Amino acid sequence: MKTALVAFSLALALPFSSYAQEKNKEKAPSPLRQIEDVEGLPRVLLIGDSISIGYTLPTRKLLEGKANVHRPQANCGPTTLGLANLDAWLDSGGAGKKWDVIHFNWGLHDLKYQPPSGKGLADPKDPTSKQQVPPGEYEKNLRQLVDRLQKTGAKLIWRNTTPVPEGADGRVPGDAAKYNAIAAKIMEEKGVPTQDLYRFCQERLAEIQRPANVHFTPEGSQALAEQVAAEIEKALANN
Repeated sequence: MKTALVAFSLALALPFSSYAQEKNKEKAPSPLRQIEDVEGLPRVLLIGDSISIGYTLPTRKLLEGKANVHRPQANCGPTTLGLANLDAWLDSGGAGKKWDVIHFNWGLHDLKYQPPSGKGLADPKDPTSKQQVPPGEYEKNLRQLVDRLQKTGAKLIWRNTTPVPEGADGRVPGDAAKYNAIAAKIMEEKGVPTQDLYRFCQERLAEIQRPANVHFTPEGSQALAEQVAAEIEKALANN
């Protein structure tokens, strides 16, 4: 009888437990959620793909009380997506408001291989697959994007592209370094400082990156956020 009562009680509790878990998920902050500015604090914009999405919340936390840290409500993808959407992204958190620092990156999507349909990832060894944005086009696009960002008057920080590990789907290890070399040339010409997260990650990949995956563990995203926040603080101090 007692066993039956316990089982019945658990059966009743499970739906409520699941509901509570779902409610907690709803309450969890999203890195894509727009924030309200705290008056008097400088405004910072993070532009980047899912790697930057991963470090958005911890960066925001680290800079709490020091800066309003915004990002577009999107994965900023390849440079082609940046060219199509940058003006709208620059209005994140309030149209026409000025930015003090813009910390930005493109590359990890540009270098990925796709099938002829242009959707999803493809085996780089498949002769029908091609990079989403080949190196020559990447250079052209990135120059245009930097020119537009410089018109904002914000202090710019280029964050280079993090490494592609062995076994990562749709990408080739070593391509990040090639795209970073293209970007480094552009940033040097245009006087934009580079935050070298590529080297930072390369020296501790086994500790912070998921196996055979370009993405990072929560601890890895926290480590990246600490680097990003420190670089932004330095830029704000010199602004």
